[in-house]
Amino acid sequence: MEQKSLRVLDTNKTFFSKITSTITKILIPTRVGINSMMISMKRSNLLKAYYNYITAVEEDDIERKEILLKKYEDVYSLYLEAIDKYIMDSVYKKVKNGTASNFERDALSKYYLIVSLKEKQYIEYKYKKQEYLLKVDYESVTSLKKESIIKKYNKFYVSKMDSLYKGLLKNYSIQLADTISSKIDSIDSIYDKIFSGLEGYISEILPIKLRLDEKDEYKNTVDDYEKYETLLVGKLDERDIIRRKMILLGISRSLFTHSLPLIAAEQCYIKLIKDTRKLLLKSEGKARKERTFELLIELIEDYNIRLLSTKVYWDKPAEREEYKKFWNKYNEIKKIEDSNEQSKQKQILFLKNDIKKLSKSKKDYDSIIKEIKQKLVELGAIRQIKNSYRNVIGSYKKIA
Repeated sequence: MEQKSLRVLDTNKTFFSKITSTITKILIPTRVGINSMMISMKRSNLLKAYYNYITAVEEDDIERKEILLKKYEDVYSLYLEAIDKYIMDSVYKKVKNGTASNFERDALSKYYLIVSLKEKQYIEYKYKKQEYLLKVDYESVTSLKKESIIKKYNKFYVSKMDSLYKGLLKNYSIQLADTISSKIDSIDSIYDKIFSGLEGYISEILPIKLRLDEKDEYKNTVDDYEKYETLLVGKLDERDIIRRKMILLGISRSLFTHSLPLIAAEQCYIKLIKDTRKLLLKSEGKARKERTFELLIELIEDYNIRLLSTKVYWDKPAEREEYKKFWNKYNEIKKIEDSNEQSKQKQILFLKNDIKKLSKSKKDYDSIIKEIKQKLVELGAIRQIKNSYRNVIGSYKKIA
């Protein structure tokens, strides 16, 4: 689609230009109405093609499956084109004529932001544009308030969004693994895109998926999702933002195992742990420092239990053996019946393990190691030896 500029110049309009503008404003609702009808027709064709294809898949009808897949893909393309045309014939014209609401201006701004990716990041553009257009029509479908249509559309919507988000996360994971990626985008920007993608899916798609889950396939995800929801209320500080990202990563281990592979998820966990260490050094006051330590310990546990415990391939066999020792100690601590003592021993294990890793690094982590050792002193895990000296006054005789 030919891209149009959003730039609107304030000029003294002539009589004819004013008439043209008035006619355009009158025609916009007509075009919008026609486009809405076209979208509705394309949507009905799409859902019919989708469910025919799904039936062929379930029946394992190979011949029909290939034919119906091709038809489904063709109808899907026509459906997206109709939504695209609706945006350009309604929202774009409203913005151009100065009759658009703030919401419509914001919607068009997001649209052009996605379009701007086409030249530099085509794969991301391809997935993001489909995601955007589907969300636009999803709002239209839900506004109909017809349960039978919404339920039918939801199954297609969730299925398609699954594939789009998986494609996006896989693309970001490849960029993260590619050492040249820093030339395309900063590493931090890629991390932001991963977390933003996970948040978009978990806040907008997962709730629909949970409502459709008749077989309790996602029952193990519900607890984490509820934790995530509690962090959406009120003003969040830096600790809350990091904790929310940690929960997103935890959920991703069951929803996006292949799209966000272990190596990419591990890098994301390490990034959050590093951010928390920096936050710990910045934290002033005992209460804030204590809350930051709680977050650091929570992150280290999540990283070790959710991720490293599932790691099959290790680059260095020595690291695998080291982790086995850690895992055995962790399982021994879990057997402790006293919950307070168990919690204390876990903290000691995680923090000592973290010091061990930091000590092996070539980077200077002396400041954070000092903070962690002080915490271990408070937990009674290590003793603090005070620096002391004695000043001796007097003379001495040199012995030959």
